[in-house]
Amino acid sequence: MKFAIIGAGLAGLTAAYELRQLAPDAEIDVFEAEERIGGKLFTVPFESGRTDMGAEAFINFRADARAFFEKLGLADSLVYPSGLRSLIYSGGQLHQMPASGAMGIPATSAALEGLISPETAARIDDEANQPGIDWDPASDLSVGALVRERYGDDVVDHVVSSLLGGVYSCSADDLGIRATIPALAAVFDQMVADGEKVTLSAAVAKMDKQRAAARASSDEAPKPVFAAFRGGYAELYEELAEQSGARIHLDSFISAIEKKGEKFQLKGGEGEFDRVLVTTPAPTAAAQLRLVAPEASKALKQVKLASSAVVGMKFDSAEGLPENSGILIATDEPGVHAKAFTLSSKKWPHLAERGGALVRASFGRFGDDALVRAEEDDLVDYALDDLQKITGFDGRAAGLAEIFVQRWFGGLPRYDATHLATVATVRSALTAVDGIDVAGAWADGVGVPAVIAGARAAAGRIAK
Repeated sequence: MKFAIIGAGLAGLTAAYELRQLAPDAEIDVFEAEERIGGKLFTVPFESGRTDMGAEAFINFRADARAFFEKLGLADSLVYPSGLRSLIYSGGQLHQMPASGAMGIPATSAALEGLISPETAARIDDEANQPGIDWDPASDLSVGALVRERYGDDVVDHVVSSLLGGVYSCSADDLGIRATIPALAAVFDQMVADGEKVTLSAAVAKMDKQRAAARASSDEAPKPVFAAFRGGYAELYEELAEQSGARIHLDSFISAIEKKGEKFQLKGGEGEFDRVLVTTPAPTAAAQLRLVAPEASKALKQVKLASSAVVGMKFDSAEGLPENSGILIATDEPGVHAKAFTLSSKKWPHLAERGGALVRASFGRFGDDALVRAEEDDLVDYALDDLQKITGFDGRAAGLAEIFVQRWFGGLPRYDATHLATVATVRSALTAVDGIDVAGAWADGVGVPAVIAGARAAAGRIAK
């Protein structure tokens, strides 16, 4: 059996590895348009040590991901954060990150004290007395639109968009509840099934109660929320490539897929294949599928992408840097260009061991690529100026030893209120074409564990 995988990012390499386990004698070819593997995972060789300029952590609650890393032999490479809290910068001040709620959506106004106006606080605490939300378990709603309607603009602009923007490079208004906060959608679904009035404050209170009950009933020590790899994500994607035994073709852009009889041919790649897995971003996948699965291609064109940029900075001294893991910035904060800072050497003890300070500044949200396209020197100046304005830390005086600027054009899909329906349409359309499947963040969800799980499942389907 001959398999072609288009894309050598996390999804493609994971699928190649999984296929090798399922079909040891298979011929596996991976075609990558770029000059390197890893996709949106990118570890760069800072003089002080390998440093991630793409994703830098994964959700540690996913037992399937941890088991997968152990199977790869990477268990000893896993490291965990310091436990320092993150901050939100709003109204020209730093505030503690809310410890409860759903991605910044609170059950009561007390959780957002100092971040919202008295009028907004009163509105939150009265929300349960208002008419219920018209929630349809068969569809989705915009996070931003719902929270603005129920709680007001302060909550969205000061908190919710800050948290979601750091994950999805989109404001809350551009994201769907079911697509990005599925636990909240599940509570809404259950409230409808139970015949309860659906309100936002009651749903978030239920989520807080469920989390507290889970902690109380567990005999295990609480696991860290996040984990990472000591040597960066390169440890993962290099190990996947090695253990897959696949032939990896770099600088190989596949423009389209055709089916000739029972075999697939790739425009831009040599050979015929029995099965094809597409793991490229949605717009690219749409172009590649246009001949072999036109209905799936048409649906995929609806998926829009968000761009972002990361400025990694290594300083000789950490003196004056807050004792926190990161800072999120309110979307309506004037005079600030960055959307977030990860104080990496404060967040990760293994990075602190290198000495000095490592800080990542993030820029860009969906619909606004101007910052992502800014000159490199301007991005660095914005990062240094914003960091000093927000924290008082003078990076220039601290000694800026190393800089790396990474731009992610179309780095993430926009998971809006129609996204899951679009994915379902694509998958349904592909059932008409035997031997082809899709995987990746747009299809399986954001985050390393979700992408891995989706890629392994796709490999299992095309291996049959």
